[in-house]
Amino acid sequence: MLKKYIFFFIFISAIFLNGCSKKVYPTNPETSGVISTKTDMVTAAKKVIKKRKIKEPVPKTISVNDAIAKKTVDGRLYYDLDGHRYWRNNKDGKYYLFNKAMYDQAEFKPN
Repeated sequence: MLKKYIFFFIFISAIFLNGCSKKVYPTNPETSGVISTKTDMVTAAKKVIKKRKIKEPVPKTISVNDAIAKKTVDGRLYYDLDGHRYWRNNKDGKYYLFNKAMYDQAEFKPN
């Protein structure tokens, strides 16, 4: 008789421990896609309009002090600004936005 009570106690304890280990969270109607109330329907119907950031144009030439410009291995000066690289023109001293035509021009070749 005592064995039946012990078995019953162990069985109930196992069910209780198993039930407590489950992680159940209530669903959020916005994330699950289920609309449950009228206010949710109104908020779901409204679209969020995001304004685009206006990109500022990248200048073709800049004037930089040669002391803050960096030097390459071959001796040319360059300056990085907002993710764009500018190379120094040896004739007028201005820095021009990089393009492939600079390889052939004598003004941008190292001294």
